[in-house]
Amino acid sequence: MHILLVEPDRISARNYTSAFVAAGHTVAAAHTAQDAVHVADERMPELVLVELQLPYHNGVEFLYEFRSYTEWLHIPIIILSFVPPSELTEASVLTRELGVVQILHKPATSLAELCAVVDKATTVRQ
Repeated sequence: MHILLVEPDRISARNYTSAFVAAGHTVAAAHTAQDAVHVADERMPELVLVELQLPYHNGVEFLYEFRSYTEWLHIPIIILSFVPPSELTEASVLTRELGVVQILHKPATSLAELCAVVDKATTVRQ
Protein backbone atom coordinates (compact mmCIF):
# COMPACT_ATOMS: atom_id res chain seq x y z
CA MET A 1 0.00 0.00 0.00
CA HIS A 2 1.22 3.51 -0.79
CA ILE A 3 0.89 5.79 2.24
CA LEU A 4 0.93 9.58 2.24
CA LEU A 5 2.40 10.57 5.61
CA VAL A 6 1.72 14.19 6.58
CA GLU A 7 3.95 14.74 9.59
CA PRO A 8 5.72 18.02 10.43
CA ASP A 9 8.27 16.39 12.73
CA ARG A 10 11.03 14.99 10.53
CA ILE A 11 12.32 12.51 13.12
CA SER A 12 8.85 11.07 13.68
CA ALA A 13 8.32 10.95 9.92
CA ARG A 14 11.53 8.92 9.51
CA ASN A 15 10.51 6.53 12.31
CA TYR A 16 7.03 5.99 10.88
CA THR A 17 8.41 5.60 7.37
CA SER A 18 10.92 2.97 8.49
CA ALA A 19 8.20 0.98 10.26
CA PHE A 20 5.83 1.13 7.30
CA VAL A 21 8.53 0.19 4.79
CA ALA A 22 9.52 -2.76 7.00
CA ALA A 23 5.86 -3.84 6.89
CA GLY A 24 5.94 -3.79 3.07
CA HIS A 25 4.37 -0.40 2.36
CA THR A 26 5.70 2.51 0.34
CA VAL A 27 5.63 5.95 1.92
CA ALA A 28 5.71 9.50 0.62
CA ALA A 29 6.27 11.98 3.43
CA ALA A 30 5.20 15.61 3.47
CA HIS A 31 5.82 18.09 6.26
CA THR A 32 3.18 20.71 5.38
CA ALA A 33 -0.35 20.62 3.99
CA GLN A 34 0.77 22.29 0.77
CA ASP A 35 3.55 19.74 0.27
CA ALA A 36 1.08 16.92 0.95
CA VAL A 37 -1.21 18.04 -1.87
CA HIS A 38 1.76 18.16 -4.27
CA VAL A 39 3.02 14.76 -3.15
CA ALA A 40 -0.45 13.21 -3.55
CA ASP A 41 -0.68 14.77 -6.99
CA GLU A 42 2.58 13.09 -8.02
CA ARG A 43 1.44 9.64 -6.85
CA MET A 44 -2.03 8.88 -5.59
CA PRO A 45 -1.90 7.47 -2.07
CA GLU A 46 -3.96 4.51 -0.97
CA LEU A 47 -4.01 5.77 2.62
CA VAL A 48 -3.34 9.14 4.26
CA LEU A 49 -1.88 9.43 7.75
CA VAL A 50 -2.00 13.01 9.01
CA GLU A 51 -1.05 15.06 12.07
CA LEU A 52 -3.56 17.84 12.75
CA GLN A 53 -0.95 20.31 14.02
CA LEU A 54 0.74 21.38 10.80
CA PRO A 55 2.62 24.58 10.03
CA TYR A 56 0.83 27.24 7.94
CA HIS A 57 -2.45 25.28 7.52
CA ASN A 58 -3.84 22.92 10.10
CA GLY A 59 -4.64 19.30 9.36
CA VAL A 60 -8.39 19.83 9.18
CA GLU A 61 -7.93 22.51 6.51
CA PHE A 62 -5.71 20.06 4.64
CA LEU A 63 -8.37 17.35 4.87
CA TYR A 64 -11.05 19.65 3.45
CA GLU A 65 -8.73 20.60 0.59
CA PHE A 66 -7.74 16.96 0.03
CA ARG A 67 -11.38 15.89 -0.14
CA SER A 68 -12.16 18.65 -2.64
CA TYR A 69 -10.48 16.52 -5.31
CA THR A 70 -12.95 13.90 -6.55
CA GLU A 71 -10.24 11.37 -7.38
CA TRP A 72 -9.18 11.36 -3.70
CA LEU A 73 -12.63 10.95 -2.15
CA HIS A 74 -12.28 7.19 -1.65
CA ILE A 75 -8.88 7.26 0.07
CA PRO A 76 -9.06 6.35 3.78
CA ILE A 77 -7.58 8.79 6.26
CA ILE A 78 -6.08 8.10 9.67
CA ILE A 79 -5.40 10.97 12.04
CA LEU A 80 -2.39 10.52 14.32
CA SER A 81 -2.10 13.65 16.41
CA PHE A 82 -0.98 15.21 19.65
CA VAL A 83 -4.47 16.72 19.84
CA PRO A 84 -6.35 14.51 22.31
CA PRO A 85 -9.52 12.97 20.89
CA SER A 86 -11.47 14.55 23.77
CA GLU A 87 -10.55 17.98 22.38
CA LEU A 88 -11.75 17.18 18.88
CA THR A 89 -15.22 18.65 19.17
CA GLU A 90 -15.75 17.96 15.48
CA ALA A 91 -14.71 14.29 15.55
CA SER A 92 -18.05 13.22 14.07
CA VAL A 93 -17.59 15.73 11.26
CA LEU A 94 -14.12 14.35 10.60
CA THR A 95 -15.43 10.81 10.30
CA ARG A 96 -18.67 11.60 8.48
CA GLU A 97 -17.64 14.35 6.07
CA LEU A 98 -13.94 13.75 5.62
CA GLY A 99 -13.70 9.98 5.59
CA VAL A 100 -11.50 9.66 8.65
CA VAL A 101 -11.46 5.97 9.55
CA GLN A 102 -9.49 6.26 12.79
CA ILE A 103 -8.32 8.99 15.16
CA LEU A 104 -5.25 8.12 17.23
CA HIS A 105 -3.58 10.10 19.99
CA LYS A 106 0.22 10.05 19.58
CA PRO A 107 1.16 9.71 23.26
CA ALA A 108 -1.22 6.76 23.67
CA THR A 109 -0.36 4.95 20.41
CA SER A 110 2.70 2.76 20.08
CA LEU A 111 4.41 2.23 16.75
CA ALA A 112 3.20 -1.40 16.78
CA GLU A 113 -0.40 -0.25 17.33
CA LEU A 114 -0.08 2.29 14.53
CA CYS A 115 1.23 -0.36 12.15
CA ALA A 116 -1.67 -2.64 13.10
CA VAL A 117 -4.19 0.12 12.33
CA VAL A 118 -2.52 0.77 8.97
CA ASP A 119 -2.51 -2.96 8.19
CA LYS A 120 -6.20 -3.16 9.11
CA ALA A 121 -6.96 -0.27 6.76
CA THR A 122 -5.00 -2.14 4.08
CA THR A 123 -7.06 -5.27 4.62
CA VAL A 124 -10.34 -3.35 4.52
CA ARG A 125 -9.41 -1.76 1.18
CA GLN A 126 -8.57 -5.06 -0.53
